[in-house]
Amino acid sequence: MVIRPSRQSQQLTTSIFIMRFQSIIAFALPALALAVPTPQDPVDEFPADTPDEDIVGGTTAASGEFPYIASLQYGGQHLCGGSLINANTVVTAAHCSVSSVIGSGTSNLKIRLGSLSRTSGGTLVSVSQVIVHPNYKSSSQDYDIAIWKLATSVPASGTIGYVNLASSGSDPAAGSTVTVAGWGTLSSGGSSPNALYKVSVPIVSRTSCRSSYGTSSITNNMVCAGLAAGGKDSCQGDSGGPLVDASKTLVGIVSFGQGCAQPNFPGVYSRVSTLLAFVQQYD
Repeated sequence: MVIRPSRQSQQLTTSIFIMRFQSIIAFALPALALAVPTPQDPVDEFPADTPDEDIVGGTTAASGEFPYIASLQYGGQHLCGGSLINANTVVTAAHCSVSSVIGSGTSNLKIRLGSLSRTSGGTLVSVSQVIVHPNYKSSSQDYDIAIWKLATSVPASGTIGYVNLASSGSDPAAGSTVTVAGWGTLSSGGSSPNALYKVSVPIVSRTSCRSSYGTSSITNNMVCAGLAAGGKDSCQGDSGGPLVDASKTLVGIVSFGQGCAQPNFPGVYSRVSTLLAFVQQYD
């Protein structure tokens, strides 16, 4: 299994997760550039032989379709996705938010809201605080959730809205259709498009997901979604972004997977309903 940034971790271990965020490269702070990656460090690069498409098998999103989606940016470049849950709060993945990825402080962080483009349009807001779930484990990606607090309140408008959160303890039914959206590269080694993409996939039962990844790898704080045949999935650049059900309720947060869109390896998402208490502490 692989974590999802960019290109170097295959020498580190033969079985690691790939997180689904955009790799931090030349724009990183000198202090971060000196950090030495470990097999669990989310700055590890994406294995060269693994597809690194963004929303694999998807289509471009329409204006207003995901009014709550956020582009989380570091040093002026897209890092991860997120979801606006109220005027002051974005929920995202913990692996996008740890100090080994974004450093200390928030001066290099921005959030773009209300735009289908990750590079222009909408509203660009500063970040006042980043809060990672205290139980987050980089080795397993359990409790992979974090909060980014906005420095300025952003009211709902014609282009910006807030997503509803799954109710406590709820679990999307196996086979039900969910949709994931995000930004990132569209081909292996390719450049990242500005457009927002989306794809719909079925929920995979936790039992089935555990048979693919191993029982201990899939906790009750995770939900899986994808096709048995592969071909549709979230991937690099999508980490932290929304997985919503038919009622547009946020049920998952893009976390990790075995490559991207691989047969019998669905994407794995943080399960919002079991992590709700953490979110409600800071919303």
